[in-house]
This record gives sequence, structure tokens and C-alpha cells, in this order.
Amino acid sequence: KKTHRQTDRQRETMSSKTKKVRVGVNGFGRIGRLAFRLAYENPNLEFVHVNEGVGAGESSAYLANWDSVHGKWNGHEMEFDEETNTMRVDGGKMILTYSQKMSPGEVDWKSMDIDMVLECSGAFLTREKLQAYFDAGVKKVVVSAPVKDKENPVLNIVYGVNHSDYDKNADHIVTAASCTTNCLAPVIQVILKKVGIVRGSITTIHNVTNTQTIVDAPNSKKSDLRRARSGLVNLAPTNTGSATAIALIFPELKGKLDGLAVRVPLINGSLTDIVLDLPRDVTTDEINGYLKEASENELKDILGFETQPLVSTDYINDTRSSIIDALSTKVVDKRHLKIYAWYDNEYGYSARMADIANMVAESIM
Repeated sequence: KKTHRQTDRQRETMSSKTKKVRVGVNGFGRIGRLAFRLAYENPNLEFVHVNEGVGAGESSAYLANWDSVHGKWNGHEMEFDEETNTMRVDGGKMILTYSQKMSPGEVDWKSMDIDMVLECSGAFLTREKLQAYFDAGVKKVVVSAPVKDKENPVLNIVYGVNHSDYDKNADHIVTAASCTTNCLAPVIQVILKKVGIVRGSITTIHNVTNTQTIVDAPNSKKSDLRRARSGLVNLAPTNTGSATAIALIFPELKGKLDGLAVRVPLINGSLTDIVLDLPRDVTTDEINGYLKEASENELKDILGFETQPLVSTDYINDTRSSIIDALSTKVVDKRHLKIYAWYDNEYGYSARMADIANMVAESIM
């Protein structure tokens, strides 16, 4: 079942609030465009500016309307006005200025009175690189990837799991973690709470992304040569930080979870294979019972539970972070657990970006 949690939340926003948070988007790629689509109707937000370093305005507007995976932007249309260098939604109901700068420091966020930026370029992932926003008067930055800072960790928010950790007075940079961390964390939360975890490993069967090449070609990611091979025809093992990132949310699991990814020649619909050793005997029905209960209560619309024999395309445009494939849950020798969890690694993650943007916006209104 596909859900529309963000729309429901927006309708619940207090109508008495009239001030909107002025939002800029840096990086109008896969996540930037989808997060924009999902957050566009949020009454708390006014989108003011888009910066896309490598993309022409006409191309960005066209791709906001049409998506090869997620379809047409239903009910809305974006046009690019070359004379004014603006993006116009629905004939001018919302007008956004547009720029093609390669770094945040080159954009005049200050003159546009931007309150919050959705940083979706994937290129600025340290406090130092993000400082340019604050120098320009931006109050909050929501990043669509983990930010690296061992000495002063940036809060990784898996919405629905640890979003209550957000401190509006201290957390001026927050991240939506990664798509796979968002898939994994709700499952780990349930098993850790109900049973406990001794150790575990995960393998995410992940779609191609723009960090790979269409045909064999030199790739800038030197640490992972396999991403230089064609994403169209290869299964490519690669690294993922999603399992170790779980320790930032559940510190008691530090050093006890790790994993790998396999990039596969599919455009959307990923699957995480979660393998856990448990401290006590369990049954398959017991584990599925815990997961189903959570999906209907504290993790409703974040965690799903599916008993139908579905496949990856059935989860395209699903806004939930993680959906249990109940038919595949296995317990071996009473204490060795395997769980499959599906996720739309683009749309589900972008929905969480929109959730976090709304939460952060409410904190500064």
C-alpha cells in the first residue's frame, strides 16, 4: 500500500500560521527534484531559489515535470523563463530564481532572505564546506547525505526513529542520513527493543545511481573502481556506510553491525537483506508479529509490512522508508534471523527529506 504521509501532515498544520519559511535548494538532481515535489504544497514553506551547478534552467524545469521512474508531476507544471531566469510553477503561483553556481558561497542567499536550504548536491558534506550558507545568513541546512565530522558529529535524522533528538537551538545542520540507513533503522529499532541484537550484517541490493557510469568510463570515485564499469549490465559489489551509521542512532550497537552493497542494473526499487544474531530463541511468527505491530502503531507510515508476493516495481513511489517482505523472514537455529526490507531509495528517502524540512521549518517559524 502506498502512503502519502507528507500531504496528511501538511493538512494538519495550523491554519493560523501565516509566516512561511523561505527555502532554497542547492542541487536539483534526483533527490532535490523529488524533495521539492513532495514539499511543494507544504504551507510552511516558500521555495525561493534553486541552484543547480551543472544544469541549464530549461533542463531542470523539464525534469521537475517529467521523471522516467516516478512519472509526471501530477497537478503541477514548471516552466523556465529565460528572460527573467526564473522557474514558474502553475503559471506563476510560485516563482523561483535560478542560478548555475558550482559552490554555495557563489550564491547570494543573503539578498534572497533564505531561511533554510535543502542541500541536495551530494558535494558539500563537511561543516567547513557548509559554512558558506551560514555566512550568508541561512539559519538551517538540511543535507541529503551524511555529513562527516568525527569531533562534532552532525545529527543524522532517521525520521520516525530519532527525529525527537533534534534540538532547534543546537542543530543548525541536520542530515537525512542515507536511503539505506532509513530502510534499516526502523527494523533495527523494533528488533533491538523486542529481542535484542548480538551482532549483524546487511547487504543492500541497490539500484544504479549517478555515481556510476552508463558505459565503462573513468570515474571520479577512485576508492571504488567498480563504479567505473557500466551500470547497465553489471552487478557491482560496493561499500555502504548504512550499517555502521546505525551506531550513531543506537550507540549500543557500535562495532556490532556492518555491511556491503551490490549495485544492480535496475533504475528503482531496492532491497536490504538484514542478518542478525539474537540473544534469545525466537520464531518467524514472533518476529513478523513485532514488525507488523510496529508498522501499525509507532512506526506507521515509516515501516510497512507486506504479506503479498510483491517485487521491486511494486514499491516505486512508496513514501515509506522500509517495507518488510513478510514471506521472506527466516529464523535459523532459533537465534539467527534474516529479514528482507524493500524501499524506494529515491522517493521514500525524499519523503523523509520533506518531513525533516517541515520539522525544521516549524522550529524557526
